[in-house]
Amino acid sequence: MNLEPLKIAMHGVTGRMGTNQHLIRSILAIIRQGGVQLSSGQWQPIEPILVGRNAEKLKRLAVTVATEEIGRSIEWTTDLDAVLEDQSVDIFFDASSTQMRPELLRKAMQQGKSVYCEKPIAIDPDTAAQLAEVAHQTGVKNGAVQDKLWLPGIRKLRMLRDQGFFGKMLSVRGEFGYWVFTGHDGDQPAQRPSWNYRSEDGGGMMIDMFCHWEYLINDLFGPVERVLAHATTEVPERIDESGAAYRCTADDAAYAIFALQSGVTCQFNSSWTTRVRRDDLLTIQVDGTEGSAVAGLRECWIQGASVTPMPTWNPDVPQPINFYDNWQQMPNTTEYDNAFKVQWELFIRHCVGDAEFPWTLASAAAGVRLAEAGARSANEQKWISIEGGSSNVK
Repeated sequence: MNLEPLKIAMHGVTGRMGTNQHLIRSILAIIRQGGVQLSSGQWQPIEPILVGRNAEKLKRLAVTVATEEIGRSIEWTTDLDAVLEDQSVDIFFDASSTQMRPELLRKAMQQGKSVYCEKPIAIDPDTAAQLAEVAHQTGVKNGAVQDKLWLPGIRKLRMLRDQGFFGKMLSVRGEFGYWVFTGHDGDQPAQRPSWNYRSEDGGGMMIDMFCHWEYLINDLFGPVERVLAHATTEVPERIDESGAAYRCTADDAAYAIFALQSGVTCQFNSSWTTRVRRDDLLTIQVDGTEGSAVAGLRECWIQGASVTPMPTWNPDVPQPINFYDNWQQMPNTTEYDNAFKVQWELFIRHCVGDAEFPWTLASAAAGVRLAEAGARSANEQKWISIEGGSSNVK
């Protein structure tokens, strides 16, 4: 017996992330493989409808891009209100601006639709908590993107932790970021949208990335107990999409120490104003009594206690040790699918009652709490305890 397709309204997917990760590499890839396979062995088909304000961009994605990917066009519309009221729509997905998101999710949930969205779900903890409460009251299926949990490098770290490779875990150091061009004359064009650098539009490094660090740290190492943070706007002016200069009002770099309930200390540096000299755009080093690991987005390198070198501090002679030696690259023991696609498949299975899905709006609200605590710490220049606690998703 063939299953009826789930109709998924995708709002705000004309941006780089929405187009590449959510539409092409997730939804269209799922259609190309025949749907999402359920525990029964059946395949759950899906049917997207693209929603947004720019008809030209929507049509190109729905007709040209979709035909290239799956051999046919898909539906699109600029009538957002009609989609929110359409009872044939099963899932409403939002990847638009953070400021629009709470009202759109609220309307969709009140219409009985399952909701799935990018992070952050809101720019302040109260609004995030209210959204989680609406989800609870309406009883709809709900979730937020927490894609980094399924990155190959992170999955390898999780495997090492579960196997006890680290011994007693001591500390974690995360380095994230790259140089985002300003767009000025003689410069490369900016590779991120201008709203990212305006706090009045919901932009900022802390609200963007601390939501990621919350679920990543919690999943791998345990809940965050308190935070000490510093945020700064290092580039004061950039060029927007129309070629006009604008003043940057949001933080473009944030530095934090997260003290965990387990006693582990995590340090995370996040910057859009740094040039990369490391293995990847995100690297996470975990040190333990029995071994250490450094993971990027896809690869992971390990060094056990038995092969740890014994360096001697002597600045008067060239360093005799190549510290990249004695690290072993972990092999790929399985095929790693796109991290966004993996979570999409889990959420679709959840919507048809075939899987649990703990990455809810309530869990995403913990990320907003951490970002708010980081901002308070930076403003007040002191440690801030995490009110309401970190999430407990595993």
